[in-house]
Amino acid sequence: MSAPEVSRDLKVGVDVGGTNTDAVVLDRSDRILAWTKQPTTVDVAGGMRAALADVLAKLGDDSARVGRVMLGTTHATNAILQRRGLGRVAVIRIGAPATTAVPPLTTWPADLAETVAAGSVIVEGGHFVDGWPIAPLDVDGVRRFLGSVAGRVDAVAVTGVFSPAVADQELTVADLAAAELGPDLPVSMSHEIGALGLVERENATVLNAALYGAAGDVTSALTAVLADRGLDAAAFFAQNDGTLMSLDYAARYPVLTIGSGPANSIRGAAFLAGVEEAIVADVGGTSTDFGVLVRGFPRESALAVDIGGITTNFRMPDILSLAVGGGTIVAGTEESPEVGPASVGYRIVSEGLVFGGRTPTLTDAAVLAGRGVVGRVAPAQRSARTRALLDAALGRSDALISAAVERMSLGKTDRPLVAVGGGAFLIPDVVAGAAKVLRPERADVANAVGAAIALASGRWETLTPAGDGRRAAVDEACDMAVRRAVQAGADPESVSVVEITETPLSYLLEPMIRINVKAAGPLAAW
Repeated sequence: MSAPEVSRDLKVGVDVGGTNTDAVVLDRSDRILAWTKQPTTVDVAGGMRAALADVLAKLGDDSARVGRVMLGTTHATNAILQRRGLGRVAVIRIGAPATTAVPPLTTWPADLAETVAAGSVIVEGGHFVDGWPIAPLDVDGVRRFLGSVAGRVDAVAVTGVFSPAVADQELTVADLAAAELGPDLPVSMSHEIGALGLVERENATVLNAALYGAAGDVTSALTAVLADRGLDAAAFFAQNDGTLMSLDYAARYPVLTIGSGPANSIRGAAFLAGVEEAIVADVGGTSTDFGVLVRGFPRESALAVDIGGITTNFRMPDILSLAVGGGTIVAGTEESPEVGPASVGYRIVSEGLVFGGRTPTLTDAAVLAGRGVVGRVAPAQRSARTRALLDAALGRSDALISAAVERMSLGKTDRPLVAVGGGAFLIPDVVAGAAKVLRPERADVANAVGAAIALASGRWETLTPAGDGRRAAVDEACDMAVRRAVQAGADPESVSVVEITETPLSYLLEPMIRINVKAAGPLAAW
């Protein structure tokens, strides 16, 4: 007689931060069964392995019930900031003779451009905003360029003028790249990555192509960790709008993982606090990220986003980062305290005063003020001069936090402030610009909770004339967004369109509308 099948009704959310790797286990009703915080390791896999081992040990025999693992990580962001693990990219712009004045990667930091670019070319082609061709695609020019970089590139990035409206030339170049360089070489196409705006969309597309290898490293690490633990669980990556995508989808669009950490924290804060409209402060060891909840999701930035010195235009949460965290080093004098930006980070457990170290930090200041109880050495035992400095530094930190909240609130003072993260006790009980301060239970692992509860989503953007074809264009954009949500892992029976934005474009010969659609839904049945 065969053993009864084990119910796979548990899910694990993992968030790899710069200081800690957090993990939580939730059941089908999103009740937290186990949680942990482990130090982040240089190789990513080490921290994930330790975090998973700890929460699974707490589950005991119930660990066999884990059916899904959701991961949020800063690995892609760190690869860009640290200029490591990036692939060599052949950059193709379809836009001559209209766009030759500004060559590809002109605005990039020189060291990053040198690391990433294996060669670039601008070939004839592209479209006007109304879809009319600028010039036929220079197929022979594309072939010559691909031949010149054969054997020394890891990926190809293709960007066409107004390709979000008409993508056929980008698709043709992708076919040419497969024929010339082999079908296994990845091709990043801009109409799948960014919005309108040639240079910013091109930048995002090249970054996406450069991150294929780094994404593969994380994917392999996660797969290996699950195999080591004997978990036959479906794995997903968190993306920058607070939703999930399958491993295959993440491997194709790794740039979408940038910003997933703050987005996870915002979503986790919404869930833990039971609110849909709020300001969120995620306090880590090095910095505090402020975001805004709008109908339960992160408010998106209306501005181009700078990543490692590169301006991009794919959608990111509206985040304000402040160099104030639990490990922020305090210096100066009582009359003129200096708060950061330097931080001891994960070394807080050995260098902070409350842990017996010699470096004054904001954690020491908060403990002295009675806001938290951590460590083993009371700051009150320090000299009067040190206590006065810590008190003045905490006042300076409070002022910086209040200024950040007022900036993010945009004048709306009726929203609560939800304090989450391992250093949430740094947030004072009263903050200007917020109606009240909420401190939900298990706020220290809100980012991992956000990963675990996330939906899968897809987005599509296009342009259409404002006339009779508008309704059909909106319907087609909705279908494409739903299709991409399903590709990301959403249940085809439950996915739905959650946002449609139509923006009229002025100063054109023919009135045009920019359509942006987002679809989201729960993960497919498990």
